[in-house]
Amino acid sequence: MEENRLPRSEMRPWQYAGVILWLPMHVYGLPWLLLRCLPDLTVGGLNFWSYAIGAGLLTALCLGFLRRDFDRLWERPLYILGQALKGYFLLMASEFLVSILVYAILPQANPNNEAILDLARAERGRILAITIVLAPLVEELMFRGGVFGLLRRWNRYLAYGLCMLLFALYHTWQYALTDPIFWLYLLQYLPAGFILCRSYEKTECIWTAILLHMLNNSISLLALGG
Repeated sequence: MEENRLPRSEMRPWQYAGVILWLPMHVYGLPWLLLRCLPDLTVGGLNFWSYAIGAGLLTALCLGFLRRDFDRLWERPLYILGQALKGYFLLMASEFLVSILVYAILPQANPNNEAILDLARAERGRILAITIVLAPLVEELMFRGGVFGLLRRWNRYLAYGLCMLLFALYHTWQYALTDPIFWLYLLQYLPAGFILCRSYEKTECIWTAILLHMLNNSISLLALGG
């Protein structure tokens, strides 16, 4: 991977610390707290409020970072939108190839996709908000802006590898704990992890990854029938 000569998109040290510390809070701490306070929350409601609170807190924490990178989007809108579109087509091609391999071994549907569809049927408005707006913002700030952005200061290959792995684990660990065969679904999320990192690094603008993530989630939800 060649060195990028664009000015590097970086958070402040305290923003890196806050975003990375929020990751375990988002995965476990906040859902636990919400269920303790509001035990009657539905699964859709729990996910919505977890993402909505995370989006609000991370946006406030990273406001300067988001604004600086938005200026880059404003300066080069066609380039950044073009890179997001290019990333989407690369993502579709790579996920198609990986899915052929995964489904040859494990022909049942991805449980994460099935869970999203079930929730969309029951709580469509909330799931659309999560999938299209809240999740791309929260996940890109945590994984690309935080984990990848911090680690690439020391080792880009480690940054790519760890960010891809964490992103894949984030989407599969709940199901894999119930049945170890579901660890195979990690493979389906590795291409997305790589391409999102690459899109961010190539443009040095976190909005490229956010827009790509939004586009991918929107079209995937439509394709799944949500």
